[in-house]
Amino acid sequence: MSMDAAAPFDPKRFVEGLPARPGVYRMLAADGEVLYVGKARNLKSRVGSYFQPGNAQPKVQALVAKTAGMEVTITNSDTEALLLEFNLIKRHRPRFNVVLRDDKSFPFLHLDTRHEFPRLSFYRGSRKEPGRYFGPYPSAGAVRETLNQLQKLFRLRNCPDTYFANRSRPCLQYQIRRCTAPCVGLISRDSYARDVGAVVKVLEGRDDEVNQDLARRMEAAAQRLEFEEAARLRDQLASLKTVQAQQIVVADVNHDADVIAVAERNGEFCVALMFVRGGRSLGSATFFPRAQVAEAPEVLEAFVAQYYLERESPPRILVDRRFDEMPVLEATLAERSGHKVRISSSVRGIRARWLDMMRENAEQALRMRGAARSSIEAGLEELRETFDLPQTPTRLECFDISHTGGTDTVASCVVFGVEGAIKDEYRRFNIAGIRPGDDYAAMHQALARRYKRVRDGEVPAPEVLLIDGGRGQLAQAAAVLEELGLAGITLIGVAKGPDRRPGQEQLFLLGRDTPTILSPDSMALHLIQRVRDEAHRFAVAGHRRKRAKRHSQSILETIPGLGPVKRRELLKQFGGMQGILRAGVDDFAQIRGLGRELAQVIYEHLHPGQ
Repeated sequence: MSMDAAAPFDPKRFVEGLPARPGVYRMLAADGEVLYVGKARNLKSRVGSYFQPGNAQPKVQALVAKTAGMEVTITNSDTEALLLEFNLIKRHRPRFNVVLRDDKSFPFLHLDTRHEFPRLSFYRGSRKEPGRYFGPYPSAGAVRETLNQLQKLFRLRNCPDTYFANRSRPCLQYQIRRCTAPCVGLISRDSYARDVGAVVKVLEGRDDEVNQDLARRMEAAAQRLEFEEAARLRDQLASLKTVQAQQIVVADVNHDADVIAVAERNGEFCVALMFVRGGRSLGSATFFPRAQVAEAPEVLEAFVAQYYLERESPPRILVDRRFDEMPVLEATLAERSGHKVRISSSVRGIRARWLDMMRENAEQALRMRGAARSSIEAGLEELRETFDLPQTPTRLECFDISHTGGTDTVASCVVFGVEGAIKDEYRRFNIAGIRPGDDYAAMHQALARRYKRVRDGEVPAPEVLLIDGGRGQLAQAAAVLEELGLAGITLIGVAKGPDRRPGQEQLFLLGRDTPTILSPDSMALHLIQRVRDEAHRFAVAGHRRKRAKRHSQSILETIPGLGPVKRRELLKQFGGMQGILRAGVDDFAQIRGLGRELAQVIYEHLHPGQ
C-alpha cells in the first residue's frame, strides 16, 4: 500500500486509510530514499502518532520534516512484521533507523565427531557441518589461546584429515608434546576418546568432573606401580588447575547466556556483549550502532533484533533495560533457534553483576572512542592549518608499495575518516607489466587504477592523498590526477628523515620547494604517521601473502614430471606447502598417480643433500 505518487503527500488522508492491523511502514524522502522503516501492532495508531501536533520528540520532528511519502505493508502477525522490518532495514539501511554496522561472525571451536580420532579446530562460518561447536568467542585470538591450552593439556590433533591420512611417522606436534600421534597408532582409540571427553567437559564448564577423573586415574596408576603414568597424570592435573585459576569463572552453575548493556555519550551509543558458556565468560565485544536520533531502549531493541535474527540465540539473553518488543522477540528467536529463548532485564545476584560489568565496559569503550576521535579531529584540524587547506579534511587516503628485490610487487591503499580507519574501503593492487623495482611505475599504476574509480563516481574522493615517498612518488601522483582531470585533492609526500627515525619525517606538498618538518609532538604528524604505518602494514601483508603463494608454486613447478594436476593434488592432500615439506617418500607414494619413482624425485628435490 502506498501514497498516490501524482498528488502531494497528505498525512491526515493517508492515516485515515490505514487499517488497525499489524504491519510495516516506510517513510520516504522526495527522491524516494527510504528514511525510516518501522513496525506496528496497529498501523493506524502508530503512523498517526507521528503527525500529532503535540509530538515534540526531536527524532520525530526531524523525520516528519523530511518525509514526502509513505508506504505500508500489512502482515498477519507481529512476528511477520518484525521479520519484514529486519529485512527492509538490512536492505535499505535507512539513515533514521538504528543500524548495526558490524555484522561479523564470531569464531567457534569445532570438534569433528565424524572421524575415528576427532580433530579440534578453529572455525568461523555457518554451523552446518556435523560435529560439536563451542563458543562463540569474541575474537580469533581468544579461540586460539583456548585451543593452545587444550592441546597442551589433552594433546588432541589439529591437522587436516588429508594430512592425518598420509602420515607414516609422527610430526613435529608430537615431538613438542602437542599431539599423541593417533595418525601412526601411538594412542589407542579408547584412550583418545577419553581425552576428547575431557576436552568436551572442560569446554562445557564441567572442570570438576575432569579434575576428579584425573585424580582417580593417577591414584589407580600409582597402585599399579605405573609411576611414569601417575606422574604424567599428576602434571596434567596440575596444569589444568593452573589454567582454571587463570580463567574468569562468572558462575558456579552450568549456565549459557549472552549479557548485553548499552551506554550513551554525546548522542553516540555503544553496545557491550559478553558470552557466558558453561558458567565461564568467553570474553566480550563492543558494537557502535549507527543511531542518528534515538533513545537507549530503541538502540537495544534494534541490536537484539538485528544481531540474533541472523544467528542462533542462547537460551538466556540478559539486557540492562526493558524495551517494547521483548515478548515478540522471545517468540521469534525461539522459533528460529529451535529452543526456548528468554530475554530478561530484572535479574539479581550474579546476573545483575554481569549487567553492571557490561554497562561499565560500554561506557569505557565510548570514552576511549571519544578520546581517539578527539585525537584524530585535532590532527585533521592541525593538518588544515599547517598546509593552508580550504577546510578541515574528513577523508584521507594513503598509498604504499611493497616488494622484495622488485618481485611480487603489491600496492596498498588505506582510508581514514574522522572516526579512524575505514577498513572496509582498504584496497590492494597486484602490480604487473613494469620493470622490476620501478617504484614510480608501480605507484603510477596503482593510483591510476584507484582514481579512475574516483573519477567515475564509484569511490568518494579524499581531501588529502598521502604518498609514502618523496618528490618522485609525489610527481607520479600529480601526473595521474592530471591525466584523469581530478582537482581539489591535496597531495602530500611522506618521506623518512635523514636517520629514518619516527619524528623526522619530511612532508612534501606539491608546489612547495622545501619540505615541511613538523615537531615530534605535532598532532598532525602523529596522524600522518599512523596512516602511513597502516598503509605500510597493509602493503607488506599483501606482499608476503603473494610471495608465499608464488614460492610454494614455484618450488613444485621446478620438479620434473610433476604437472599442474599432480601439483594441485599434492597441495590438497597435504593441506599446503608446509605439509608437503614435512612428508616423506612413503607419504608421496600413497598419492594416486605419483608412484614410488616420482615420490623419490619429489622428496629429493625438496630436500637436496639429504
